[in-house]
Amino acid sequence: MKKIMLSAVPLATFCLAVALSSCNPKADKATETIAQTDSLKYNTTIDGKKVSLYTLKNAKGATVTITNYGGRIVSLLVPNKDDKLTDVVLGYDSIGAYRKKGEPFFGALIGRYGNRIGKGKFTLNGEQYTLQLNDGPNTLHGGTDGFYSKVWDAKQVDGQKLELTYTAKDGEAGYPGKLDVKVQYTLTDDNALQIDYTATTDKATVVNLTNHAYFNLNGEGNKSILDHELTIAADSITPVDSTLIPTGKLLAVTGTAFDFTKAKTIGKSIEESNEQLKFGKGYDHNFALNKHDAKTPVATVKSTSTGIKMEVYTTEPGLQFYSGNFLTGADQDGKGGKSYPHRSAICLETQHFPDAPNHPNFASTELKPGETYKTSTTYKFSK
Repeated sequence: MKKIMLSAVPLATFCLAVALSSCNPKADKATETIAQTDSLKYNTTIDGKKVSLYTLKNAKGATVTITNYGGRIVSLLVPNKDDKLTDVVLGYDSIGAYRKKGEPFFGALIGRYGNRIGKGKFTLNGEQYTLQLNDGPNTLHGGTDGFYSKVWDAKQVDGQKLELTYTAKDGEAGYPGKLDVKVQYTLTDDNALQIDYTATTDKATVVNLTNHAYFNLNGEGNKSILDHELTIAADSITPVDSTLIPTGKLLAVTGTAFDFTKAKTIGKSIEESNEQLKFGKGYDHNFALNKHDAKTPVATVKSTSTGIKMEVYTTEPGLQFYSGNFLTGADQDGKGGKSYPHRSAICLETQHFPDAPNHPNFASTELKPGETYKTSTTYKFSK
């Protein structure tokens, strides 16, 4: 493929492309979503750094837009069973909404440590570190100063690849070590969004990077994901306490509401009387994956309405399945003025286990000087 060296897609050019696509009988309102997204307040400056919206498009017309503010996936258009493009991720039309208090990390790159760390503390090499608390008594997704709120340096390698880099200072958000991070988004011609992460440090630290995309395969703005059929290739979860911190044990899923080893709808068991479901107000749990070789799907989701299927591949040992339990729909500021109510999206966050620095029996998240953190996750779409 011919490489296009761009820093961002110019608004005029992009709007022309949208106008032309309106003549395509296969185009639908999802295309309009991109036009709205691109035209509303993404070209700005935050903390003295330029913020833009970047567009990747493959040979089949699938399109993803990403902002370098938080490395967030803003829209992801894939064909449905009728070959019409459908936007399957939640997000906002303007950058300001991503900065509001309580924003639920829509589409964001998460770091330095994805998921929770109990009581915001961990000990590494005999030294205790104290982090920012932003989830009751715990630290969630890096704290109040996480990677989701940073302006990343961006380089659009070509029309299907975007490279983002960020350097976290030693002590930032309480974490040790200067951490150099690179994340590469690639939209392949087989309708897969591949996310590759690398990081290096000058001091021993902990790292657990992921992406927090919220998916609705019925189309973003649809009111529920309870009809989605889900399979997760995991025989156990890491059960949690009432503050959603792992107990350190593994719990077999057989015979429980957490058994997704065979496909079932998300809504089938979500209202069962189960202490773990009560703690999470639904599903908000880490699944210990049976395999994580990036060659075998660790999870599969399908919408019977649109026919869209999403497969997840990863090199990570865990998968956080979150059923959108804390979405409220109170703010009608989603794309096109939509609201995103309770359980209107699903997150499948690939990761090392939550609170791993405080559980020696979990796979280590320590990164040492001279080592390179490297991990990859792919979301592949078909119909």
